[in-house]
Amino acid sequence: MLDHGQAPPLTTEPPARPAHPLLRRKPVERLIAEGGQGEGGSLRRSLTMWQLTMLSIGATLGTGIFVVLGEAAPLAGPAVTIAFVIAGLTALLSALSYAELAGSIPVSGSSYSYSYATMGELVAWVCGWCLVLEYGVSVAAVAVGWGEYLNELLDGTLGVTVPEAISSPYGQGGYINLPALIVVLLAMVFLMGGAKESARVNSIMVGVKIVTLLVFIGIGFMGIKSGNYSNFAPMGQAGISAAAATLFFSYIGFDAASTAGEEAKNPKRDLPRAIMLSLGIVTLLYVLVAFVAVGAMPWQDFGHTEAALAQIMKDVTGDSVWGVVLAAGAVVAIASVVFAVLYGQTRILFAMSRDGLVPKVFAKVNAKTGAPRANVVIVSLFCGCLAAFIPLGELANATSIGTLFAFALVNVAVVILRYKRPEMPRTFKVMLFPVTPVLGFAACLWMMYSLPAATWIVFGGWMAVGLVVYFLYGIRRSRLATAEK
Repeated sequence: MLDHGQAPPLTTEPPARPAHPLLRRKPVERLIAEGGQGEGGSLRRSLTMWQLTMLSIGATLGTGIFVVLGEAAPLAGPAVTIAFVIAGLTALLSALSYAELAGSIPVSGSSYSYSYATMGELVAWVCGWCLVLEYGVSVAAVAVGWGEYLNELLDGTLGVTVPEAISSPYGQGGYINLPALIVVLLAMVFLMGGAKESARVNSIMVGVKIVTLLVFIGIGFMGIKSGNYSNFAPMGQAGISAAAATLFFSYIGFDAASTAGEEAKNPKRDLPRAIMLSLGIVTLLYVLVAFVAVGAMPWQDFGHTEAALAQIMKDVTGDSVWGVVLAAGAVVAIASVVFAVLYGQTRILFAMSRDGLVPKVFAKVNAKTGAPRANVVIVSLFCGCLAAFIPLGELANATSIGTLFAFALVNVAVVILRYKRPEMPRTFKVMLFPVTPVLGFAACLWMMYSLPAATWIVFGGWMAVGLVVYFLYGIRRSRLATAEK
């Protein structure tokens, strides 16, 4: 709940010498004091509560409903609506923990920084490495789906499509997904202008996609056939669980607001509000759109196209114009997800770089724009290459497991900080503590368990690479380590 009373001054954490360097924690006071500081410049505090909310919605709304719905519906059937609710409730449990920590530790590192303050450097690194997987791979996965709707738009307006050879990754009939690469590079250009300018562009795009989804709900409702809801859960509970685990990927955006902690005007007040408000809006729209979609189109048909909503609009109205309108809205909607999630990735790496765990280039800030331009370029090129060459399905699952792991750590972090620093001022407090974070932790583990074995193998390999990087680079260059010498 929100605490509207005036927060007391932040007390100083008592010094504690860890038993092992891997357990060294970064004091909350130091995290806050370093806020905004980079190499050669500082981030600028310019984002309002509304812009933070739009950033969260921009990072979330669109992906699951425009792209991943086509993968989840064949797993759960019409019960994909329930899968959206389950995924949303799981996200809510973790969102409450995020809101408390974002209001207490308003920094760019998100769950990486929260882990650093509570569980030590090794756990923080593992969390940060998961966030690289979560955000970076998410950008690529979303960009792949963007190309599908771009083809729908081009076909409906000009009667042409991008040739498969340059619109599909290797292994899916092509050699490179050029549209996916292009949308990532466009997002890069906007992000280099700074947070304030980027937020304006994002708010416009978010408004367009909300209107687009409301139009779909209104028109799609007229095409609902009750028979499409029969055999509501053809694969039973296992199918719903598998769909929910896949759809959780669609909710990762709410934590994007927490990565803007060092660029928000009033982060302690506005970050918790933006996180909760954005998650509520997104969940409501997801459930409504999914309910209408599976009512208007047999669930068996969703696996044949990633542009399912545009197809539904054409089928219901009998007029290709509405399909074009939906496709145009989806192009804007998915582009805004790429934009907002890419922003979050750059700010997390900014925080990790400032701590010495990744190269200094990621913390360099352009004095004129207040943006970490080198960081933006490097991350964009990396994500763009993933988008161009890796199939969507595996990307989405890999993102889900990285997200769930990071969220699980946030639920642990909020419990540790409550018990170790009970006197610390909090502008938002998790309700029903400690039951809520414990349930959030358990829900994350359950959804991770629901993911296929292949995803776990990829995740294990990613973690192994991350540990090698940490022990060869991060552990020696950590600023906490050099301060102890």
